[in-house]
Formats: sequence, C-alpha cells, structure tokens
Amino acid sequence: MEFYQKEITLPALSRGFHLITPQIVSQFPEIGRIQSGFIQVFIKHTSASLCINENADPTVRQDFESHFNKMVPENMSYYKHNYEGSDDMPAHIKAALLGCQLLIPLTAGRLSLGTWQGIYLCEHRDHGGPRRLVCTAFGSTG
Repeated sequence: MEFYQKEITLPALSRGFHLITPQIVSQFPEIGRIQSGFIQVFIKHTSASLCINENADPTVRQDFESHFNKMVPENMSYYKHNYEGSDDMPAHIKAALLGCQLLIPLTAGRLSLGTWQGIYLCEHRDHGGPRRLVCTAFGSTG
C-alpha cells in the first residue's frame, strides 16, 4: 500500500458553492498512481466546508447557497459569536452541517465519482480568503 499527501491552497473565492474537482486532480497527480484505494480531502478551516454534488448545472450551486442562507440566517439575536462579522457564526454552523472532509474511492488512478458528481468547496464567508486542503491518497499501486 502506498500513501501520498499534499496540501493544496485554493485562491480566495466568493461566497457560495464552487466546483473544485479539476483543481484537486491537476494539483495532486499522485492520484494517478493508485489503482485501488481512496482519497481523503480535508479542509483546514472552520467557516468553509466540502461536499459532493451535481457538477453539470451551475444553478444547483446557486440553489444550495440560497437555501443555506435561509436555513442559517445572519444577524440572529441569539448569536454570541459575532465580533468577526455577521456572516461568521452562520459560516461555522453551515460548515458543521456539511463537514470538513470527504473520502472518495480511487479506481485505476481516477476519482471514482458518479457521472454528475463533483467536489464542492463551500465558502460560507463573504471574504474567506485562500483555503487550504490536505489531500491524502492511499491504496494499491499495482
């Protein structure tokens, strides 16, 4: 069994749901060495998250953003953690709901995602800054 690990820094993205599958694949070519295994993608932040969903129609990502903003609104009077801005506490809640890591099968050196699946970076802050991902690929190489 082989293990490969790389930290990838994504540039600052606007608030919303962003398809990042191509960046992960292009910046982590060691994926191609794994014939049967997994890749774990972990985000090193508490106000952004990761998920897998529709990769073809961008309106899905817009609908996600609209729904999460209604489900977890800003400026709630019961938020105590508000000194970093009105979007900060809702960002933490959204990140907790979606999660900070993904585990994806690797088959013949490729992500074994469904036809319409892609990896999203879910940016929950208005000005979140660059986001760091730790990607770990492991499995058999032969």
